Amino acid sequence: MFYLSLAVICSVLVSVLLKLAGRRQLDVAQMVTWNYLVAATMTTVVLQPPLDALRAPHAPWVSLLALAVVLPSIFLVLGRAVAVAGIVRSDVAQRLSLLLSLAAAFLFFGQSASTWKLVGLGLGLLAMVAISLRPRGPAVAASPGGWGWLLGVWAGFAVVDVLLKQVALSGTPSMAAVLASFSVAFVLMLALQLWRHFSGRSRLAWRNLGAGALLGLLNGGNILFYVHAHQSMPDSPATVFAGMNIGVVVLGALVGVFAFGEATTRWNRAGLALAVLAIGLIAWGK
Repeated sequence: MFYLSLAVICSVLVSVLLKLAGRRQLDVAQMVTWNYLVAATMTTVVLQPPLDALRAPHAPWVSLLALAVVLPSIFLVLGRAVAVAGIVRSDVAQRLSLLLSLAAAFLFFGQSASTWKLVGLGLGLLAMVAISLRPRGPAVAASPGGWGWLLGVWAGFAVVDVLLKQVALSGTPSMAAVLASFSVAFVLMLALQLWRHFSGRSRLAWRNLGAGALLGLLNGGNILFYVHAHQSMPDSPATVFAGMNIGVVVLGALVGVFAFGEATTRWNRAGLALAVLAIGLIAWGK
């Protein structure tokens, strides 16, 4: 459980850093760019994924290139969601993206739809509706449209999961695929930042590089610790899956409410409880 706890902490700290970025006038797009350089380096050095599969004729480069575009895009959407909707609701939306990916698994990947998983899917949809309801108040009214960014997070992370499933079906090792996607994402984002810099839209700054490096350490740490958690508990994949998702939902809620004073309604809190129950049913449902 040690590695799993570290993975949960890293995931929530990613949202915390994105929340602080707006308050410190940091450029999130630049942060995301350097994040992928650091995360790719960590993946290479620590996990040393086999890269031979990427040179094979059947290598899923269409899916990998799609991931390289979607991953930084959803990171930017998450950053905006955290800023306008808060950590509590954004983390729940991110973790409940498994509902859409589960539905895709039923429809397109031939996974069996057990009763408990279907119940979990239904409860998760109710949870998503409940956490999308916006608390009232002047602070919230000043930043409308939070529900739209939450839906973007929800759908975007599901797209990432579906693309990863397509990569897995090709037989390409998952960490090799992640490394390839991170590397291409860095190149694409760097090109975008250079264009922004030389066109005068946003100058490259060392402070954004430093914040991006920290973001990359947390993002890479989340992946590495999650992999180690599965390796340390090879006979309990459902426990690791559920522990990761439920842990992020619960810790994210605690941090959002007590560290940042985010307002929640009774519906939001009911949605949190439903999300935890839904994740548990999906993970352990037979």
